[in-house]
Parts: sequence; structure tokens; C-alpha cells
Amino acid sequence: MFAAVVVFELFFPDCHTLKQKRAVLRPVLDGLQRRHHVAASEVACQDKWQRADIGVATVAGSHTHVVEVLDAVERFVWSFPELEVLAQRRSWLETDDAPEHPRT
Repeated sequence: MFAAVVVFELFFPDCHTLKQKRAVLRPVLDGLQRRHHVAASEVACQDKWQRADIGVATVAGSHTHVVEVLDAVERFVWSFPELEVLAQRRSWLETDDAPEHPRT
């Protein structure tokens, strides 16, 4: 099993309220979940009007598939002209490769 997370630090230059920020952010999060079948959520800066950190996680049976999914996720986030990506960090999660326990 392979698992990875990418965190995006985002800036919303035209947002002046939390309501405006959420109106821009919601299509990003919904699109990530619907189109790419990943877990996505705002993970920091929830109370700031022009900033957000979002985390996106995926799990797959092969390293190649995880890389392909996260590459597509990155292209998707960068495609929104209403926001600026200030930084992004990709992290791999260590998994235990112990054999599965038999069902009882």
C-alpha cells in the first residue's frame, strides 16, 4: 500500500470576507473529491479571509498510481485563476508492510 499527502498554501487576493473565500474554496475541494476521488479538506487558516491551507490525501496499490493522482490534483488546483498557490508540499506516509491477519 502506498499513501501520500500534498498540502497547498493558498492566497485569495480578491476575497474580503470568509464567505467570499469559502465560495472560491468550495468548488476546489468538491472538484478534488468528485473528479480525483481523494480526501481533501481545509486544514489551516480557517479564520483568515485571504489564506487557506488545504490537504489532499490518496492511497493506492502502486507508487505510480499515487504519483499520477497527485500530479493531476496539483494541475487541478493550479487551474483556478481566483487563487494563487504560495507553496505546496508532498509527503509520503510510511505504511506497515506486515501481512494481513486472517479473518476469523
